[in-house]
Amino acid sequence: MRFLDNLHFKRQAYLYLILIDSLILLAFYVFRTFVNGSDIAYLLFGAQYGPLISQGQWYRIVTAMFMHGGFLHLAFNMYALYILGNYAEGIYGTYRFLAYFFITGIVGNVATQFFYYDSLSVGASGGIFGLVGALFGAGFRKDTPFFLKSITGSALLPMIVLNVVLGFIPGSGINNAAHIGGLLSGMLLGYTIPVYYSYRAEKVWRAIAIGLILVIVLSYFWLFKDLMF
Repeated sequence: MRFLDNLHFKRQAYLYLILIDSLILLAFYVFRTFVNGSDIAYLLFGAQYGPLISQGQWYRIVTAMFMHGGFLHLAFNMYALYILGNYAEGIYGTYRFLAYFFITGIVGNVATQFFYYDSLSVGASGGIFGLVGALFGAGFRKDTPFFLKSITGSALLPMIVLNVVLGFIPGSGINNAAHIGGLLSGMLLGYTIPVYYSYRAEKVWRAIAIGLILVIVLSYFWLFKDLMF
């Protein structure tokens, strides 16, 4: 994982996430244009769908984070990830940034499984809201440096309220379960874990980040395996 170590010092993992998500959607559109034009293409590219997860396709809770519903959906999410990822990775470092993003994204998709069981769901918004939640929670810790107050805590409250309210508008098509699930789990992480930590904690977060990356790789392995067989 030397590549991940290099990213830790350059602090640009969020850019690679944006690139990966963009390439996956591009591949999706190529596939949908030349191979299969139906909505089943979303499932082939890892979209979340409750009944399939209940049948054992657990990996869709993970793969759905990297798939989007269209270029506009991708653009909104990746712009948010560009802004928030820059802040979060700069504050927490690459390992904890990745861990927070993946953990809260998964929690958001678990919430989706309960509240939007019969709907197709895609997008990285659970993890993006998780970053918002982490920064929000960190702002209420007494040991959070004062110079971070402008991008943490109550400074984020208007954005949080606006996006959650928009999600409750009928017909918006917004997955508020993923948003709120990611947001609340991010708040928990941000409030309970100090912004700065020891070298030993750094090693722990590195192990967690690598473990989650392996889970993602395994999830795509099972997706392709089930599609092939």
